[in-house]
Amino acid sequence: MLGAWRIRLWLKRRQRARLDRAAHAAVAAFPTIAQRRPHGLATPLIVNLTSYPARYPTLAPTLRSLLDQSLAADRTILWLAHQDVEVLPDAVRQLESHGLEVRSCDDLRSYKKLIPALTQWPEAIHVTADDDVYYPPDWLAGLVGAHDPLRPSVIGWRAHLARASASGVLPYREWEMATARTEAEPGTALFPTGIGGVLYPPGSLHPDVRDRAQFTALCPQGDDIWFYWMARRQGMRHRRVDGWIDFIEWPASQQAGLRVDNIERDGNDRQIQAMEAVYGPFPL
Repeated sequence: MLGAWRIRLWLKRRQRARLDRAAHAAVAAFPTIAQRRPHGLATPLIVNLTSYPARYPTLAPTLRSLLDQSLAADRTILWLAHQDVEVLPDAVRQLESHGLEVRSCDDLRSYKKLIPALTQWPEAIHVTADDDVYYPPDWLAGLVGAHDPLRPSVIGWRAHLARASASGVLPYREWEMATARTEAEPGTALFPTGIGGVLYPPGSLHPDVRDRAQFTALCPQGDDIWFYWMARRQGMRHRRVDGWIDFIEWPASQQAGLRVDNIERDGNDRQIQAMEAVYGPFPL
């Protein structure tokens, strides 16, 4: 048994190394797509992300992957706190000639990736991305392809499946992580995670989504939780793209992030409990 486990681990590490090499090669060859397809949507399509100086060393590779998509967004915007713009690396600034927009806003931490964009372009389809991930060329096309204007949903490439017991939603650690399900069944909920990117149709989030005092108090490090809740308050369901991407995170970036506190220190459970105290039980 131990031998079989070691073989599986070795194969997994080997595949990961291969994907990592492919990701580095792709961003090194940027740009690789000469002609990008128009999205054909009735509303603007905007890709948003945010970052901060501790993550700048690996920001340019992520941006290159977002700008090298087979499907063309109308805008790709990097949202930064006012004080963080002046220390932006040249490698990022050079990408402005490839369509990147750099915009400054109040320091809303991770919420910068969506709140300012919602305020400025409420009629657009907004897609969020993380700043420490390689996004393969058909990533955006997959999200847009899963969007149905007649049956709008919040859509992600990667999601966890939340389950409940008689006493309420189970602790975050007990959810089905990175589920293969594309839709939730009764008594469960699909919870998109930022790493895979999330598509928000126009009007898919409750107007309270921009309530800075509330999200700062209740979910200071849990924007995924806040955005999930605001979608459910708006009557919106969540779906996952019918497909799979093994997302590659740039190794150095993981030294500065929210995942350790939110997962290893039960930060997500604390923030979910804070939301339940104000808005009621976790919405399934």
